[in-house]
Amino acid sequence: MNGLRVTRRTFLHGSAMLGLGFAASARAAAEPTLPPMRVITRGPRRHWFGYYDKLQFDPTGRYCLGMEVDFEHRSPRPDDVIQIGMVDLKDNDRWIELGKSTAWCWQQGCMLQWVPGSKTTVLWNDRDNDRYVCRILNVQSRELRTIPHPIYALSPDGKLAIAPDFRRLADVRPGYGYNGISDPNAEKSAPDDTGIFRIDLESGRQELILTVADVVRFGRALPSMKETKHWFNHLLLSPDGSRFVFLHRWKVGTGRETRMLTAALDGSDLRVVDDNGLTSHFIWRDPKHLLAFSKQPAHGSRFYLFEDRTGGSIEAVGPDVMTQDGHCTYVPGGEWILNDTYPDAHRRQNPYLYHVKTGRKIPLGHFVSPPPYTGEWRCDTHPRVSPAGRTVVIDSPAGETGRQLHLIDISRIVA
Repeated sequence: MNGLRVTRRTFLHGSAMLGLGFAASARAAAEPTLPPMRVITRGPRRHWFGYYDKLQFDPTGRYCLGMEVDFEHRSPRPDDVIQIGMVDLKDNDRWIELGKSTAWCWQQGCMLQWVPGSKTTVLWNDRDNDRYVCRILNVQSRELRTIPHPIYALSPDGKLAIAPDFRRLADVRPGYGYNGISDPNAEKSAPDDTGIFRIDLESGRQELILTVADVVRFGRALPSMKETKHWFNHLLLSPDGSRFVFLHRWKVGTGRETRMLTAALDGSDLRVVDDNGLTSHFIWRDPKHLLAFSKQPAHGSRFYLFEDRTGGSIEAVGPDVMTQDGHCTYVPGGEWILNDTYPDAHRRQNPYLYHVKTGRKIPLGHFVSPPPYTGEWRCDTHPRVSPAGRTVVIDSPAGETGRQLHLIDISRIVA
């Protein structure tokens, strides 16, 4: 990584973390079986990554992406700038500056992620005057180029991306869209000129492949879908790149309901996988199955494995264990599921590993989320696993320094 601008951070480990406010040594004494953990970013600025289904690590597992900001506990304004960077985990957790953005939110940041398969290329969303764009950076040469459309999720080969309309998302779901450009369809229930876009990452060409109106008309119409506002969120391509999944949501009183659908990359072969109105976080297990939190008549609220076809099979996962909503991913190899919880009665967030074959649940820590971290600017842990499946990084408040990146060593657990 020759020629990179760097800022040195202090390396924290074990009892040296006492100054962070939530004593790591006390944590270790109370639960000696918890795996080793260290905070890899430091204040006074805040650091986080965002969502759980993005590539935070480069293929070697050495560089860990993150975002940096100097405030918390309020909505971003259009002129609020975040810094883009990465941590060198093999050089005393050095912070390396990469760029900046004014198109971001607390829950998903600016869609910062490593391009799949690349050792040198990262990308993130930004704003150019009256439009959102995507910056693509070679972290070695520092060559930067811009394509004229924001992205959300990438294909496994790194050539294509899909994205919703971030202007509409900001209007209907604060904390997930970007503030700075108003939604031209704000007064429309189901517009026919926006929806899900496919973007060629080389040329920057974009194509509208599914409109909001298309999806509202498709499948069984639930009574609550009438005369209300609809939008899309949480898009993710399948492991083989042949299909993508997304959530169709609509307002119901002060809340919302949801359907989970999949489609081919041109928007064809649309399928309703779950239309009970309550689907939440999900991940692809393989090209034909999705793990998702839902509520089904037979087993109630929990995680289920859905077959990707209309009327496909639905199997309960993790009896008596995976009954709380969380941010789920499969550790490479598929033997373990990485997940977390929302704050419990003691404001603790609890990332854990679930062993699919034996049903074992292994806690990875208990991270306190103080009361100010609620609503739009909450700090979910959103656990992300390294390519080798040996380390996990989460977002969590670290005492007076606010949200920071925490690295957990799971190598002994999954070995």
